[in-house]
Amino acid sequence: MAEQTALADTRADDGGKPDAAVVRDALGVGVAVGLSGFAFGVTSVGSGLTLLQTCALSLLVFTGASQFALVGALAAGGNPLTAAAGAFFLGVRNAFYGLRLSQLLALPRAVRPFAAQWVIDETTVVALAQPTRRTARIGFAVTGLTLYVLWNLTTLLGGLGAEAIGDTDAWGLDAAGPAVFLALLAPMLKSGVERAVAGLAVVLGLGLLPVLPGGVPVLVAALAAPVVLCVEGRRGAKDGKGGDR
Repeated sequence: MAEQTALADTRADDGGKPDAAVVRDALGVGVAVGLSGFAFGVTSVGSGLTLLQTCALSLLVFTGASQFALVGALAAGGNPLTAAAGAFFLGVRNAFYGLRLSQLLALPRAVRPFAAQWVIDETTVVALAQPTRRTARIGFAVTGLTLYVLWNLTTLLGGLGAEAIGDTDAWGLDAAGPAVFLALLAPMLKSGVERAVAGLAVVLGLGLLPVLPGGVPVLVAALAAPVVLCVEGRRGAKDGKGGDR
């Protein structure tokens, strides 16, 4: 059985995409997304966090959507615990990415805790797009390293820039964070269900913003996913009954 598995892995690694092509694609993703760390640095410092706190978030949290959600809630006057809860729920998806990547990459146990820091949307997409385990590992590593270095560097530059210009609201830079967040999110909404979840979340978040404390509308907006999935499930069940008849 072990020999069959080894042979299967060997065959899976033959005839894949050239390493240079994988590195090129991974670098493209890492550079394109990594530069948006500048917007996070500006947004975070402009929201009242110190430069040290801003850089620590990028170094330790390293998941853009959660970072933007956290500083956005704090900027709106939200409770730190509420803001952290909203960021946590957004980051939970990375745990599900890890379940898939652990099987695909099959990294040594000693490496997994360090690789877990790089389990984010971009590294997952690049790894899953590769035809073999070898190229998946290369894509994951190059994307993760490039994005981590650039994200943290541009976070520092953005934070320093925000400190230098003072009031970011006066320059309109307070909109940089939400704009980048939407730019990253939009290409991921491919199915009707995903677009419905996003649309309902926007309605809930914006509608409740004037009446709930800062940070709470983000948590309520998370209910859009189970609501849409419940409606979709009932619709599918009815269609199935109709087909039986």
